[in-house]
Amino acid sequence: MAEKYETKRETFFEGFASTCSVSVMVMFVFTFVFQNCVIPSSSMASTLQVGDHVMVDRETLAPPARWMPLLPYHDVRRGDVVVFYKPIPEPDGDHIFLVKRIIGVPGDHIHLRNGTVYLNGVAQSERTAAKTTASSYDPYVDDFPSIPSGGRPGVTAAWSLALPESMQGEDMVVPPGHYFVMGDNRDHSLDSRFWGFVPRQNIIGRPLFVYWSFEATENDELKPTVSEQLSSAANELVHFFDRTRWRRTLHLIE
Repeated sequence: MAEKYETKRETFFEGFASTCSVSVMVMFVFTFVFQNCVIPSSSMASTLQVGDHVMVDRETLAPPARWMPLLPYHDVRRGDVVVFYKPIPEPDGDHIFLVKRIIGVPGDHIHLRNGTVYLNGVAQSERTAAKTTASSYDPYVDDFPSIPSGGRPGVTAAWSLALPESMQGEDMVVPPGHYFVMGDNRDHSLDSRFWGFVPRQNIIGRPLFVYWSFEATENDELKPTVSEQLSSAANELVHFFDRTRWRRTLHLIE
């Protein structure tokens, strides 16, 4: 005689509780572990392109916690691409997110000559960085910090005063607890050459991969207005299929 099995149906309240639990877990993960970031400018090209939507890991670079020793924490290293709060707040007091590459860690001696980074006296071969050409050469940017920064457009007043204090000979020395960052698109990047070192506590995490890339127009405004955000969202909706860069989906960031 065949046995009969009864399948217990999930009640409405059990289903609701299960859905809430999953929702809470998802919210926790995307609030405390991961974060979305959209690339608005070409300062990190070609590593990151305008319109790349990237997933940021907020935990790996976070200070290790005793209650969770299994997570793979590590300190910030040269060559890491990181997301951080801009050291200089906006005039209205707001802090904005930036994405750059770590060039120097505490104690490093740095200078540039014709666009080449010299780290602790050794010229660096950077496969990700755009090369300086005769037409793109800029003395302040490409021979940093040999050219005085006073009056240079984009250079903050605070950095103009602080930079000489960090100099040893022709080198700039990264102070304890701070990092020197630059964009990979060196001639089109407002970075540590313009506003100084990034404090360790300002670093939020590192971008892992591109989960969606959309052919967008470069926007140097780091804080777009509400109307600009709505216009951008509408444009993405209308042109989702024909302007998505499908080949960049799940592109790893190195």
